[in-house]
Amino acid sequence: MSRVWTITIDEFIEVAKALSNETRIEIFKQIQQRKMNVNEIAEMFNLPSSTATVNIKKLEDAKLIKTELIPGQRGSQKVCSTLYDRMVVVLSDSRVESDPNFRYISMPIGHYTDCEARPSCGLVMENGIVGYFDDPTSFYEPDKVNAQLLWFKQGYVEYRFPNRTPYDCLLTGIEVSMEICSEAPLHNPDWPSDITLWINGVETGTWQSPGDFGGERGLLTPVWWETHMTQYGLLKKWRITPGGTFVDGKRVSEITVSDLGINGKHSFTVRVGVKADAANQGGLNLFGRKFGNYDQDILLRLDYEPRRT
Repeated sequence: MSRVWTITIDEFIEVAKALSNETRIEIFKQIQQRKMNVNEIAEMFNLPSSTATVNIKKLEDAKLIKTELIPGQRGSQKVCSTLYDRMVVVLSDSRVESDPNFRYISMPIGHYTDCEARPSCGLVMENGIVGYFDDPTSFYEPDKVNAQLLWFKQGYVEYRFPNRTPYDCLLTGIEVSMEICSEAPLHNPDWPSDITLWINGVETGTWQSPGDFGGERGLLTPVWWETHMTQYGLLKKWRITPGGTFVDGKRVSEITVSDLGINGKHSFTVRVGVKADAANQGGLNLFGRKFGNYDQDILLRLDYEPRRT
């Protein structure tokens, strides 16, 4: 399986410092090809053992490599190996801010409470298939909770979220983000599909997916899943505000957060799917945190403010 490291800007700065030296870059390239001990590195680059050790320590401190002591012919030796195959830099700061007026809820894609799936359809886990391909009954198998990728030509999956708005506050906004794309035979980047999001039964808006992406392995997609199949999607964000509904900042409807009827309720539903009368019925692929390019499940954000007294 491809080993992926998702890092913040601060972590990337440390990586950049470690690789700011040409010798360390070349050392790192050699360690990527095979495990090497300190003496081998010193000899290969004509360096004193102490200088090789310093460079290795900088790569290790940046979490680019790991070292371990193993028995040798003359005592123990320090062997270096790489930790990751790929690196993803997260440009936005997702850390919890001092502003307390929002909460996040992460929902695994297999934890839907209702569904309708029409072939082609299916589900896969990180290490295998759930049920059978193109068999809608697979969507009711117990293993569906472990799904990391699900798809269907037409239908929906629906999730029930807890309403974590504090009792003394009013909901002022909802954001739902997920990695999705169309569902074509194998894959096809030119395969439009109209994907719709409903919240609490209210149709909030539709986004047109341009295609189904494959041919190149997703950063997180397991190696057993063949590259001619769907590999990754696009990270899309629906945001419902007092001023309307937006997808990635573009207005898609006049539905506002007050239209959803969530305030005062213990829970609410989020449904994503392709309507039977959609102009582009190109299906849907939905990715979990261990498939595709983004290390996340369905992520929901609740914004709120204190009730006025």
